[in-house]
Formats: sequence, C-alpha cells, structure tokens
Amino acid sequence: MSTRTLPPHGSLSRARHHHCTCQPCRERSTAYMQHRSRMVAYGRWQPYVDAEPIRQHVALLRACSLGIPRIRQLSGTSGGAMSKLLYGANGKPPSARVRTLTADRLTGIRPSLELALPTARVDGVGTRRRLRALVAVGWPQIELAHRLGMDKKSVNDQVNTHGLPAYASTALAVRALYDELWNVDPASQGVGERWIAEAKARAHARGWAPPAAWDDDYIDSPAAVPDLGERVDRYAAISEDALWLMDEQGYTRELAAHRLGITQRHLDRALAWAREGVAA
Repeated sequence: MSTRTLPPHGSLSRARHHHCTCQPCRERSTAYMQHRSRMVAYGRWQPYVDAEPIRQHVALLRACSLGIPRIRQLSGTSGGAMSKLLYGANGKPPSARVRTLTADRLTGIRPSLELALPTARVDGVGTRRRLRALVAVGWPQIELAHRLGMDKKSVNDQVNTHGLPAYASTALAVRALYDELWNVDPASQGVGERWIAEAKARAHARGWAPPAAWDDDYIDSPAAVPDLGERVDRYAAISEDALWLMDEQGYTRELAAHRLGITQRHLDRALAWAREGVAA
C-alpha cells in the first residue's frame, strides 16, 4: 500500500491540515494569521477568485502546446489543485473558485512558443509558410536545411505536407532563420543562380507566397491568406476569422486572438469595426 507524502515542514498545509507543531510550522501559521488579519483590516482579504477565467487561461496555454505537467512546473501548482481546477475531484465538478495565489501563479504564465518544451508538437502552419516564402525568393530547400541543421527530407516534409505539426524547437529555428533571410538575396550568400532560379520556379508552380505577401502579425494564423495584390480589408478578414473561431469552435476572445496571431486589443478593434459596418 502506498503512503501519501506529507507537505514539507514550514508549509501552511503541514501546519494547518496536518497539525504539525514544529517551530517552522508554528512560525508559518503565525505569519499567515498575521497577514490575514492585516488584509481583513484593510478590506483586501480575498483568498479565492472565480475559477473560470483561470481555466480559460490554462486552455490558452495548452493551445500553445504547453502540457499540464509543463504548466504545473512553470507555475509551481500542485497536481491536486490543477486536477480540481480542470476536472473536479471525488465526483464533484471543477472548482468554482480557486485560491488567489494559485490564480496569480497560473495567469503569470504568458503564452509563448519559447515556453514549450523543445519536443512539444505545435501547429506547423507558420513554419510551413515561412519556409515556402524563403523558397519563393530563391532559397533552395537544401540550403535552408543546412542552415537549420536539419536533413533535407525533414525540411521537404515540413514544406510540402499540409497539416504536419512541427517540433517547438523547429518552429523557433525556422522563425529565426526567416527573420534573418526574408530580405536577403541568396546570391549574396553564395547560392548559385541555377539553384535560385529552380527554387523560384518551384515556388511559382505551387503558388507559394513570398515574404512580402505575409503580414508578420498574421502569418501563423491558419485562417490567414497572403496578400498577392488583392484589396482585402484586413479588419474584415480578422473579424470573420475570429467570429468563426468563437461561434463554431467555441474559442474565447483571448483564445481567438492568440490563434490568429494578434493582440486582443487588435481583435477588439476589428470586431468593433465589423459591428459598426453592420449597423450602418
């Protein structure tokens, strides 16, 4: 039979729930009660907050390919607290409230590809578009593979396979390479004219858009389309994509903004513009 590991000495849980009377636990309990008394006196005692926004934030982090173990590690949240927040426990539904400290720790994690484990699988659409855009301006795939430290087949699969996810490490490496090369002439870096011409011809035959056709704020959005000279109102496109995500896929506004690769303020402006257009 397994035994449950007690919280460490000096923790509030050990002092209050396991009634430990050692000096570190007594000191921790005293400090907690003094803090509580001060906050009550100031009218600022708020040990719990609404759990739903915290659940939505965790969902946003998971959409960024941060798994639950990784979120727990980054926030210092216990497995029990996370389980109660997301799934409930002992036949009870997910928590209606969550401790303020837990909420602060979780919301302190901001969505970022850099936080994902290198081996985490992330949406490959932005990686694919960046690689294709570089090919479109003359960068051969074998040269891109060399600069990425990858074999040509892996780069070829990433470029050509729709729906193929990418490792977070690959997505970061491709993003950095794209930022470095998008406006650099391959010939100036020693790439032969024949290989440049072949790369451009391949991209043209497949309709791959060059870097100039992509908005850097929007290139990772699955719903984005390249601007190849067509006059498409950007706010109209954003609002349509966001409403589809929220109405059809159940995204919150924050999740939709992240999925489209824009800030929530930018999305709010687009939706306000759309509402004004309908009203007019």
